[in-house]
Amino acid sequence: MIRYLGIAGLISLSLPTQAPVLHVMTWNVCAGTYNSCPLFRRTTTELAWHVAVLATKADVVFLQEFCTGADADLERELEARTGRAWSIKSAGFAHPDGSPYQCAPDWNGKARGVQSVTLAVAERSVRFEVHALTSPPWGTRRYAVCTADRALCTAHFSSGSIYDDRQKGAPYRHKQLRELFKLGRGVVGGDLNLVPRAAATAYEGRDECDPRNRWTYVTRKRKIDYVFAGDGRVRGCFVDYARKRWSDHVPMHAWVAR
Repeated sequence: MIRYLGIAGLISLSLPTQAPVLHVMTWNVCAGTYNSCPLFRRTTTELAWHVAVLATKADVVFLQEFCTGADADLERELEARTGRAWSIKSAGFAHPDGSPYQCAPDWNGKARGVQSVTLAVAERSVRFEVHALTSPPWGTRRYAVCTADRALCTAHFSSGSIYDDRQKGAPYRHKQLRELFKLGRGVVGGDLNLVPRAAATAYEGRDECDPRNRWTYVTRKRKIDYVFAGDGRVRGCFVDYARKRWSDHVPMHAWVAR
């Protein structure tokens, strides 16, 4: 049986068309390993549905804590809902010993792949690159996923937990920040696990989706999810609080001048 979370109040996420814009959604799905999250142990079909129903107007999707086993379902669901071709690339996380950071199996005991950071683009045959980010030797190995031209890049930084960059000053997350923004040449974002004042260098010469810095992390009511673009390129932002019971993060939508 497929179980879907309610979508009451789902709005049409579009802006009045003036100059051409790119609609980018970022969302930490929290599907992989946290049993307190609503999408924990959902089937890959259900994971794909819950992303695609929010991304029917999007051109680009950044996902964190997704599962690699759902990539094909996500591509099919996005293409069915949008009528466009999509390309998807996931980078699965690894434990310190290099073994895959597996998502928990679904309700039926079926494997769902590896917990991942994922980039989806509404174009056919997009070329992607995966770049390792400097991670604590004792913590989860983190990656960035970019298009080959680096126009789009997303990542999920170290968590700041006791086993993953808890040191004073968050040295690994700040190194990951520098590495991600050295890679990204256009629209860059994801779950950076840093509040705005700690991510201040990312704002230099760039716009961020939400200048009001509204919270995106449900559990602690703080902003740690971002979409950045070149100075003057962000045209609009929507933080989807109607989805606060779908994950421990809310989706955020940015409209960026092409």
